[in-house]
Amino acid sequence: MENILGLVALACGIIVGLGAMGASIGIALMGGKFLEASARQPELMNELQTKMFILAGLIDAAFLIGVAIALLFAFAQPFSL
Repeated sequence: MENILGLVALACGIIVGLGAMGASIGIALMGGKFLEASARQPELMNELQTKMFILAGLIDAAFLIGVAIALLFAFAQPFSL
């Protein structure tokens, strides 16, 4: 039984770690593309900024869903025997 709890803790760490890494890379790439696009066409900067913030919220929402699933596994223990 202790082995299963250890594996659940390891899985939760992997879920949160990979989710944070993916969200960080996604926001970094999006921010770089936003700067490139606003440098090419400065008149569209306000529209691009609005879309960038919406996408940043969606990327963070996907990460937070992963954190919620990890917390479910850690505290509710749906796979315990």
